[in-house]
Amino acid sequence: MTVFERYLSLWVGLCLLAGLVQGSLAPTVFQSLAGLEYASVNLVVAVLIWAMVYPMMVSIDFGSLKAVGKRPKGLIITLVINWLIKPFTMAALAVLFFNHIFAGLIDPAKAPEYIAGLILLGAAPCTAMVFVWSELTKGDANYTLVQVSVNDLIMVVAFAPIVAFLLGITDLAVPWETLILSVVLYIVIPLIAGALTRGVLMAQGGEAAVTTFTARIKPASMLGLLLTVVLLFGFRGPVILSQPVLIALLAVPIIIQSYAIFTLGYGWAWAWRLPHKIAAPCALIGTSNFLSWPWQWRSASLASIPALPWQRWWACWSKFQ
Repeated sequence: MTVFERYLSLWVGLCLLAGLVQGSLAPTVFQSLAGLEYASVNLVVAVLIWAMVYPMMVSIDFGSLKAVGKRPKGLIITLVINWLIKPFTMAALAVLFFNHIFAGLIDPAKAPEYIAGLILLGAAPCTAMVFVWSELTKGDANYTLVQVSVNDLIMVVAFAPIVAFLLGITDLAVPWETLILSVVLYIVIPLIAGALTRGVLMAQGGEAAVTTFTARIKPASMLGLLLTVVLLFGFRGPVILSQPVLIALLAVPIIIQSYAIFTLGYGWAWAWRLPHKIAAPCALIGTSNFLSWPWQWRSASLASIPALPWQRWWACWSKFQ
């Protein structure tokens, strides 16, 4: 691991601050960049994500994908955590903090909005960025591809019913444009480019040529990650700086959820004696979130939901204490 990689958290933190500062000093520039989107997918960020995931896509050996089916445990962990545990623990944490612990620090009328936003976030597992985390943790590229692909297929049928159940609504519309465009931009296009590149490299020098090439372009992947952080926080810099207390309150259940899910995922993989190259992506898929989907509901009037199911259940439970 290089010195740069060892202190990656520091560089990410500095880029976060840089994004906040630049977003406040040059809001029109970042507003213009933020406007380059379709179906809530920012096209500038998409290009940077290509730079991030491309090296791992080149590393994928399609001939070895069939062997993934012989090792289903990692896939089981990913699916159970993402769809049977994570949405419900996020909902429980949201209700705990914004109906009780933080009740005196926020406007009670806004609590359902914050809870609904956290539920939407918790029920949307990440896609493209998982390839970056897998690359950074020396994960199995072939296994990660299968994990992400299967997870996306499950998302198509499971996201809307789970969120509708937790929010207590029945007319939840699935943002198909966002899902399809995200999969095409973040997975299909880089995957095709990676496969074509790998084919050329294998013909020229075999696996050694692939290893040399991916090592050479790895700095571009790290640069893409850091620039993405700058852009994302630059887009929302004025909003974050205008209400830092609220942002900090929202961050508390998210941070608790992230550490708990990672610990559960990696601990489960360790208990099943899975190698690190499979265990790490297992844990990180559940820890990450697909931000574009929750953002699709930014114009919805979530405050019109008088009492979320979790709020009603908690209230009933409390009466018996």
